[in-house]
Amino acid sequence: MVRTIGNPLSWSAGALIRTGRSLGNAAEALGSHEAAPPEVAHITIEDIGVALRKGLDDFAHFRSDVIFLVAIYPVIGICLAVIAFDLAYLPLLFPLAAGFALLGPLVGVGLYEMSRRREAGEAAGWEAALAAIQAHVIGPVFVLGLYLMGLFVLWMIAAHAIYVATLGPEPPASLAAFVGAVFTTPAGWAMIAVGMAVGFVFAVLALVMSLASFPMLIDRRAGLPVAVATSIAVARKNPVTVAAWGLVVAVSMALGSLPLFLGLTVVLPVLGHATWHLYRAAVPLQGRPGQP
Repeated sequence: MVRTIGNPLSWSAGALIRTGRSLGNAAEALGSHEAAPPEVAHITIEDIGVALRKGLDDFAHFRSDVIFLVAIYPVIGICLAVIAFDLAYLPLLFPLAAGFALLGPLVGVGLYEMSRRREAGEAAGWEAALAAIQAHVIGPVFVLGLYLMGLFVLWMIAAHAIYVATLGPEPPASLAAFVGAVFTTPAGWAMIAVGMAVGFVFAVLALVMSLASFPMLIDRRAGLPVAVATSIAVARKNPVTVAAWGLVVAVSMALGSLPLFLGLTVVLPVLGHATWHLYRAAVPLQGRPGQP
C-alpha cells in the first residue's frame, strides 16, 4: 500500500508522539538496569601501554572515518585560539587548551562504539558512531556531558580569577610582555603554581567521573548512577594507574594542541580508542548483563 504524507495536523501529532516517546526513553535510561556496579579489575601501567597500542591500531584501521568524526574538534580549537589572541583574552589561551582535556570523554563517545563493534567482530565505521547515540544512551551521555561542560566553564572562571589575582587585572600589553611576565616575575610564577594546582583538581574530578562511565554507557544499559559508581570504583581500586593515565592524557593533549590544535586530529582518536580498551581491562566482558 502506498504511504502518503497526510495532512499537516496528523503529521505534527505523529511527530510529537515520536518525540515524546524518545524523550521518555532517554529519561528512563538515566536509571539503572543493574542493581549494583560490576566487579572491577586491577589494572597496571602495562595495561595503559596495551590500551594505547590497541587504540593506535584502531585509529589506523578506521583511518579517514575517525578523522572525519573528530575534524570538528580542532576547528573549534582554532576558533577559540583566534579569539584568545585578542590581548584581553590572551591569559585564557592556555586554560582553553588545557580545558579541552575535560571535554575529551564526551567527544570520544562515537570512538568507543567503533572500538566496541570492532572488538565484537561487527561492522564499524562512522555510521556505527552515529548509531551509538540512541535513546538509551543519549540521556545519560547528555547529563554527563553537562557535568563536563560545567567543569569546563568553572575552570575558565577560575583561570580568569587566578590571572586577575596575580598578573592582572589589566590585560597584557603584548604577547612578548605577557610571556616575559609569566616566566620571569614572582606574580607569573604564582599564577603558574596556583593554576596548575587548581587545574589538577578539575582534571581529577573529570577523570574519576568519566574514565569508565562513558564507555560503560555505550557498552551496556547500566544507567547513569551505576556507570558513575563503576568509574569511581575503578579509580579507587587503581589510583596509581588512573593517575598515570591522566598524565598520559594531559601530555598528549598538550602536544596535540600544537600547532593550532591540529595535532588533535590524531591524538584525540587514539586516546578515545585507547580509553575504550582501558575500560575493557578494568571492567571485563565476562558476566556482562543488560546488553543494549
